[in-house]
Amino acid sequence: GRGGWTWYSGSAAWLYRAGLEAVLGFHLRGDQLRIEPCIPRHWPGYQLTYQRRGCSHDITRYEITVENPGLVGHGVTRMELDGKALAATEAIPLADDGHSHALRVVLG
Repeated sequence: GRGGWTWYSGSAAWLYRAGLEAVLGFHLRGDQLRIEPCIPRHWPGYQLTYQRRGCSHDITRYEITVENPGLVGHGVTRMELDGKALAATEAIPLADDGHSHALRVVLG
């Protein structure tokens, strides 16, 4: 059969969301973000950018880097937001300040 019509329906959006949440572990809930990746073990890591528009219509940008030095594929052991350590198991409160932020996640 032909499966081309699935891309014209909502299927493409659901596939994108499944990859973003299930593989890359990007879970956005309101003003909080969780990063809980489950990537193939041989991936050394990945990067993604999340842009958020706040009440002031300024764009706040989050540059997210996930590192997999032990080639484990899952299990967050360390997180840093703008160079400051965060608890690896807690959600990250997101700001609407119009600035760029660096989030580093290390698996292990």
